[in-house]
Amino acid sequence: MLVEMVIDGVDVPEDGSARDGVADLLLRVADGDQSAFAELYDMLSPRVFALILRVVVNRSQSEEVLQEVFLEIWQSAGRFAPNRGQGRSWVLTIAHRRAVDRVRSSQSSADRDVRVGIRDLDAARDLVAEEVESRLEGQQVARALVALPEAQQEALVLAYYGGYSQSEIAALTGAPLGTVKTRMRDGMSRLRGELGVST
Repeated sequence: MLVEMVIDGVDVPEDGSARDGVADLLLRVADGDQSAFAELYDMLSPRVFALILRVVVNRSQSEEVLQEVFLEIWQSAGRFAPNRGQGRSWVLTIAHRRAVDRVRSSQSSADRDVRVGIRDLDAARDLVAEEVESRLEGQQVARALVALPEAQQEALVLAYYGGYSQSEIAALTGAPLGTVKTRMRDGMSRLRGELGVST
């Protein structure tokens, strides 16, 4: 029989597997439980909003993204697999992805405006070629990240896109700080390999 300890609000059985309260709420949300959804929103919306605001910066756009995130959670909670990670990490990954999408969309709109303005100025630099090169590099990094193990990918995304410190990532994921450091070091090493960058 497993003896459970509670660490920072996460139930951790002695065998090392983790099942947080967020995971239980997500499973109930997947079954259409509106009260579980309300509880999940109350529990996580401040942290989710802080992450979104950190990425998007604009407060009103961040509020819109927060709504989009929880709508996606309501619609896709059935895709959450508790055996593949913690519920809190799953929610924060959705939030981060939505925030990055909003920044890219805003940046794309701003880039279009800039390209039109520069074209009208008859600039000598080939900005289209530079933009294409920049986007190709971004796509290459995104593909390389996907090739990493999920734990390494999660640590790097939270650190470099979410702006979290290693200790914050440890708290978010429920992993020991040393494990987070190892995941980040190994992930960066593999990422360099995937991108063909010499160390």
